[in-house]
Amino acid sequence: MCAAPKPAVISVKTESSDCPALFTPITFRSVRLKNRIGVSPMCQYSAQEGFMNDWHLVHLGSRAVGGAGLIIAEATAVRPEGRISPQDAGLWSDAHIVPMKRITQFLKEHGCVPGIQLAHAGRKASAARPWEGAHHLKDTEGGWPTLAPSALVFDPKKLNKLPNALSIEEIEAIQAAFVAATQRAVEAGFQWLELHAAHGYLAHSFYSPLTNHRDDRYGGSFENRCRFVLETATAMRKAWPAELPMSVRLSCTDWAKEGETGWDLAQSVQLSMLLKAVGVDLIDCSSGFATPGVSHYPIEPDWQVPFSETIKKEAGIATAAVGMITEPEQANDIITEGKADIVLLAREMLRDPYWPWWASKTLGYHDALIDALILPPQYSHWVEQAH
Repeated sequence: MCAAPKPAVISVKTESSDCPALFTPITFRSVRLKNRIGVSPMCQYSAQEGFMNDWHLVHLGSRAVGGAGLIIAEATAVRPEGRISPQDAGLWSDAHIVPMKRITQFLKEHGCVPGIQLAHAGRKASAARPWEGAHHLKDTEGGWPTLAPSALVFDPKKLNKLPNALSIEEIEAIQAAFVAATQRAVEAGFQWLELHAAHGYLAHSFYSPLTNHRDDRYGGSFENRCRFVLETATAMRKAWPAELPMSVRLSCTDWAKEGETGWDLAQSVQLSMLLKAVGVDLIDCSSGFATPGVSHYPIEPDWQVPFSETIKKEAGIATAAVGMITEPEQANDIITEGKADIVLLAREMLRDPYWPWWASKTLGYHDALIDALILPPQYSHWVEQAH
């Protein structure tokens, strides 16, 4: 492994308070989150030609009204062929900015920081929506050719297209697309930027040895396999305003099968140090999905929290914990015990957009909430009278 450069100075400030840790504000650069509760990026497969619409406004807006401090919009493709499905959101043209502005303005009006996750699906692109089979779409079904670091099929059963191995020139063009989308995200009013480098999509497939079999400067050694992520993050950071925070979602381990050499937590710590040095503020700690057929994901409450705890302590960078975080006490303990700086909820926020309000009641702090007010008066006046 290559040695990490001297860490960059990144501003992260917590505020002292007598409230539960989950409701303690935290500031990244110039952006203040009113609490530590975030909505994780969740693909809605509801866009048309990449354009967000009323579904996205209501979906994201409901969670802002519900009290989340941060909402990261779904994986948004930087190029049309980078979409997971034809119904994915995109930001490859200036025209996509207009409907996004409507959404970010609404989120801000309700005290929420709007974020966006920029992505390229790589060899997992050109797929049907999950409830329509999640298989690779043929050209006659609206599909398109896929791209990857190496020409390796993801899954012979469903995602069975052979991707084209990217040339250096094609890699540089995709990186330029990430930069252009970053600039558009500024215009759209987002205040938090995330690079999606997890779950077997393009960036993850570069740094995982399971999926990168290249022999040029983008393959082989740890340094070479990480080059795409580091170069892309560096370029995005330069295009993103210095006063706004940026995160990177990593698959902190591949959960490789016995006998396989995959990506692991130790390498994630090293990469996190390198990302911090180029100005990344937070690591969004997920895992897996580089390859199909892994049967030993230990999916249970807090199953990925050890990744955020280890990276936070060993890489010295802020982290977000994700995965099976459902209970207020559970989420509060993660923050209190220093295992992460924020928690990102996904399915639980689908079940209950007002989870932050319930959490404040459960933790016994609701009556004292002033700065971190959960519900707007249109709701709170009536809801509080009933409690």
